[in-house]
Amino acid sequence: MIDAIVSIRNAVRPHLEKLEPGEPFLVAVSGGADSLALAYALMLEAKPLALRPLAITIDHQLQKDSHLQAEKVKKQLEEMGYVHIFIEKVLVVPQSGLEADARDVRYKALNKKSQEEKASKVFLGHTSNDQAETVLLGLARGSGTRSLSAMAEENGIYIRPLLSLSREITERACKESNLDYWSDPHNEDSKYSRVKIRREVIPYLEQNLDPGISGALIRSASLLRDDGEALDHWADNEAQSLDLADIDCLYLAGLPRAIRTRILRLAALAAGVTPGTLSFEQIGALDALVSRWNGQGEVSLAGGVKVARISGRLSLSVRRE
Repeated sequence: MIDAIVSIRNAVRPHLEKLEPGEPFLVAVSGGADSLALAYALMLEAKPLALRPLAITIDHQLQKDSHLQAEKVKKQLEEMGYVHIFIEKVLVVPQSGLEADARDVRYKALNKKSQEEKASKVFLGHTSNDQAETVLLGLARGSGTRSLSAMAEENGIYIRPLLSLSREITERACKESNLDYWSDPHNEDSKYSRVKIRREVIPYLEQNLDPGISGALIRSASLLRDDGEALDHWADNEAQSLDLADIDCLYLAGLPRAIRTRILRLAALAAGVTPGTLSFEQIGALDALVSRWNGQGEVSLAGGVKVARISGRLSLSVRRE
């Protein structure tokens, strides 16, 4: 059996080999098995390539004495050989739910630090277990292909090299390397959707439906990602030849719905609608103006954007109240 840490080193090496000597990169470390094993493997592989590894741990301040865990992570990283280590305290303001709110502020902190340090890549420790959980969360929320395709191994500056490896491997890698990993108490609380899926839903499906359900979910996510990227590319090409503020409805109606709704989304964003505020129902209402026209009135979107069908054309404008 291949040592677990060797598997992780093999996973990170191809990504590091794309970087130039002296180039800085950032790894996010919570102290859990996944991120700790990732940070250790990155340090081992970065040395011979003369890269500049940076590490960051985010203190969400959601638990008493959370700063002590952050300091412990810093000490562990120093023992691995990291010189540049950042502890970033963030404030999680309740809005969409604790999980989503914590994720949002975490990524904002990662984006900010990567820009400040000119880090070209940010490495994250998500595993195949996280991938399967993400697909099920998307299914539960009735999400489209973007969510059901889950996480990409590389998405902009973010790299998730462990998506093909399981959590069991990262835990074994920590034990092999004498790394004392932290178990976040939040990961044991089933009031959180992801924890419930991890601790209750997936074990139930494995026992009563198929023991390989996690692998099947991951394969489905990969196929959906390929399909989604192809449809996005088609829609982007179509949109480039259109005036997104004034579109011929007859032309739009002749396109497949998957392409048409993507163009409608692009048009709404171009008009000033903030990403994330467009709902499935709103896109459906815009599509109805094109494909199920009954003389219905305009559709109001966030940011004062109004969409109306006028003389056979879809008109998008911004009108402040």
